[in-house]
Amino acid sequence: MSKRSAGLMVYKIVAGEILVVLVHPGGPFWRKKDPGAWTIPKGEIGDGEDPLQAARRELREETGADLAGEEAVALTPARQAGGKIVEAWAIAADIDADAIVSNRFEMEWPPRSGRRQSFPEIDRAQWFPLGQARRRINKGQVALLDELEQRLHRARR
Repeated sequence: MSKRSAGLMVYKIVAGEILVVLVHPGGPFWRKKDPGAWTIPKGEIGDGEDPLQAARRELREETGADLAGEEAVALTPARQAGGKIVEAWAIAADIDADAIVSNRFEMEWPPRSGRRQSFPEIDRAQWFPLGQARRRINKGQVALLDELEQRLHRARR
């Protein structure tokens, strides 16, 4: 069975342009990776957990932003290269990407050193226009950007 994650595609429209907030994973493995490393704020769905509630929880844990009361529109789940299914919802909101506060994780670093270090799960967040977001986001999540764009264009007509 494929692993499942849930996440929120937070977007806003500024001067007619759609912007989405993406997050960059923290830790030494991701430090120098950029194109294809960014993602929507997301994480694994707990056993018996409602996927939308999991997505809202992950946003809080990874950014500190709480959008519990905001209307969420379900997007078509996307499959990443490793087989993980990402269930996502679009939410129109304006969060401060420069003020994120992420939870942390511990790992042995450097490998086989016996030393444990703490790293932020997310080391930064940024608003991107869709074109830039497509170049930065994990390739398995590009379909989420495409669907958001299509839905918003249909809604404008």
